[in-house]
Amino acid sequence: MTTAWDVHTHPPSRTYIEGAHGPYLEALRAHWRDPIEPRPIEAMVDEYRALGVRAVISAWDAETTTGLPAVTNDEVAAIVQRFPDMFVGWAHVDPWKGDAAVRELRRAVQALGLRGVGEFHPIMQAFEPSDPRFDALWEACLELRVPVSFHTGTTGVGAGMPGGGGLRLRYAHPMYLDELAARYPQLTIIACHPSFPWLDEMLAIAIHKANVLLDLSGWSPRLFPPTLITHINGPLADRVLFGTDYPWLRPKKWLDAFVGLPIRDEVRPKVLRENAERWLGLTG
Repeated sequence: MTTAWDVHTHPPSRTYIEGAHGPYLEALRAHWRDPIEPRPIEAMVDEYRALGVRAVISAWDAETTTGLPAVTNDEVAAIVQRFPDMFVGWAHVDPWKGDAAVRELRRAVQALGLRGVGEFHPIMQAFEPSDPRFDALWEACLELRVPVSFHTGTTGVGAGMPGGGGLRLRYAHPMYLDELAARYPQLTIIACHPSFPWLDEMLAIAIHKANVLLDLSGWSPRLFPPTLITHINGPLADRVLFGTDYPWLRPKKWLDAFVGLPIRDEVRPKVLRENAERWLGLTG
């Protein structure tokens, strides 16, 4: 039985951990205080299966702005094909690739069977999600009836490097998603992570825009501030999703910390499983 859905994971492959992060990898390891080495997908499967957790797994492409190779949608689709009982795959595209990005998005959904798009990383991809130049992507998501997710708040990528490795945090301000959600009210938008240092803005947007969800990935629940816990228990109980950001944060560590939070008994299964099943079309 599926006890939880982790809606935010990436492959623990060499192509993702080393290839897609290149010069930022050592800073990421320091940020997470974990050496985080590539491991076989079977190790991830065993880890999740032991917990009764299934996962949404996605690719990565920030090639235009970083010069780093993409983790292909084909790699993700192959993982899902091998372990259909464990994974649902999401697509990822580089927004700066224009028409080619839209074509790849369509291919990933229609030919490869991937069922969402993201996580876009506005900091690494250096773009504002509400910039009209990228509207063709969001219109394709609407047409394909798939949700889309975006990194929000600060990032471990470049953290502690001179100049943050040249990356700019402003691109991940959640107010760009406020504009996008207003313009596309039928588009399901997932704001990833607790959005530090703009958590209050992110909570306000999610309360105001019924098509915006929050995933709790990238932070241990023991670091959740009281205002976030209050909103999980209250107005956002039906729109908050469990996520880790694997391989950077592991599921057992997240779940063990979540047990210690003062979350209402009737809200816990919503966060861990029910909201993901209802909003993302996942099944137990």
